[in-house]
Amino acid sequence: MLKLRKSQDRGQANHGWLKSFHSFSFADYYDPEFMGFRSLRVINEDFIAPAMGFGKHPHRDMEIVSYVVKGSLEHKDSLGSQSIIRPGEIQFMSAGTGILHSEFNPEQKDETHLLQIWIMPSQTGVTPKYGQIPIAEKLKEKKLLLVVSGDGREGSIQITQDAKLYVGKFVKSESVKFEIQQGRHAWLQLIHGKLDVNGALMDAGDGLAVSDESHLQIATLSESEFLLFDLV
Repeated sequence: MLKLRKSQDRGQANHGWLKSFHSFSFADYYDPEFMGFRSLRVINEDFIAPAMGFGKHPHRDMEIVSYVVKGSLEHKDSLGSQSIIRPGEIQFMSAGTGILHSEFNPEQKDETHLLQIWIMPSQTGVTPKYGQIPIAEKLKEKKLLLVVSGDGREGSIQITQDAKLYVGKFVKSESVKFEIQQGRHAWLQLIHGKLDVNGALMDAGDGLAVSDESHLQIATLSESEFLLFDLV
């Protein structure tokens, strides 16, 4: 079963300095049919104006992953972490018992484009942690790259949930078959490009919920970049 979530049907928010598109219900946007998908709770596609961002705010009991498409994002938190994430890196934060953090676009002229992902943990009250890993070189070797998992396999970020996140970067007219184990589900979020996924045609910003399928046959109709979640 495939359920296509078209880009234009997502929730939208425009705060001047921030333009955000919500795949699932978030903040003032509410859609009872899209409260999340399995343990995946939030996919926000954000565009942050230069020298602007989110002031210090709290999170708890959530696994948060940030993926920068263009520009950069400066992170500071109550653990003492301070870093800048750029394209070719993955940032994660396990909020656990509670953490305060801020996120800003440090660029003076250019907008930052990113996707922020929230995954509900399988266990609450864990010790908060933060980190980031480079993935650009690995993506040159493996075009569908595991970057997040529940067990940290293959050098991926380990989170408190049986969920896997893959980054895909392909040129036009390439294809990959992704096997889905029985009882598991998938969500594909297309960042840019065009895809044919088991006959479903996807454009930039589209999401695809997948259940009761043994595999995904992903074919690129143009140069494409996407996130693929493997979920219980």
